[in-house]
Amino acid sequence: MTDNKYIVTGGAGFIGSNIVLELNRRGAEDIIIVDNLNSEAKKKNLEGLKYKTFASKEEFRKDFIQGKTPAVSAVFHMGACSSTTETDEEYLKDNNYRYTRQLCEWATSQNARFIYASSAATYGDGANGYSDDQALIPTLKPMNPYGESKQMFDMWALDNGMLSKIAGIKFFNVYGPHEEHKGDMRSVVNKAYKQIKDTGEIRLFKSYKPEYRDGEQTRDFVYVKDAVNVCMFFHDNPSISGIYNCGTGRARTWTDLAKSVFTAMNIKPRIIFIDMPTEIRDMYQYHTEADMKKLRSAGYGEEFTSIEDGAAAYIKNCLAKQ
Repeated sequence: MTDNKYIVTGGAGFIGSNIVLELNRRGAEDIIIVDNLNSEAKKKNLEGLKYKTFASKEEFRKDFIQGKTPAVSAVFHMGACSSTTETDEEYLKDNNYRYTRQLCEWATSQNARFIYASSAATYGDGANGYSDDQALIPTLKPMNPYGESKQMFDMWALDNGMLSKIAGIKFFNVYGPHEEHKGDMRSVVNKAYKQIKDTGEIRLFKSYKPEYRDGEQTRDFVYVKDAVNVCMFFHDNPSISGIYNCGTGRARTWTDLAKSVFTAMNIKPRIIFIDMPTEIRDMYQYHTEADMKKLRSAGYGEEFTSIEDGAAAYIKNCLAKQ
């Protein structure tokens, strides 16, 4: 293992660029950032970051397979297709499963810490709950090809004994700075701010289940700084391995989120409920809430940011300055 040298895949992306920022804050600059700069917003995410090398995913993948990649102390693998509406299953299988598997095998062969992004999408509709007990991984039924591709790697890691060596993080609904490039996959906090700024209102999907009123569908909203803190916890504690949830452990409604954004903007709430597209109604999750007992038992003691405080910080320090 080599001290203070890192690889961050997806390093120009959302969580990845925030990880690089935290590594810089800790004094680390010997960093290989891996990504594809396919948008101006991604290029902007790199501004101010200190790193040694930038590589496209294709050239980086070729190099580590051929043994040309230098030894590092840790790999933060955040690079993936994160679109829940992507339908090209072969692309997802290669990008989110094969690539992750190859990089995991390379990193562990180098004795480098491997920390990767799984996803709460692996839980599907939540019928089996949101426990990150590894024994339950085979029972999970994702609702879309993206979730299936993430589940595929989790299953491989479980079946091949890798979960005793690596750390996987099931991120719930992460929001915060550096997500502009995500397009329609941006957080609702981001979208809501822009909607209010342009129209004075927020549009939320109606509910199609009688047990949920419009706007009362729930999510576990996680501020990106908390997501980074969890990643760094596994970096700082290499003896702790396995798959862990990353959420607040407290589900909040879309109405809660909307009101938080209005409050942060000092505007009176105006929420409009619109029809949900028919193509996503059967795949829509009405409730997500991370079970955080396992991470807490592992020793993670930091408090998670509330949606009120997170939305206020995001808007004040980032969105309002754009």
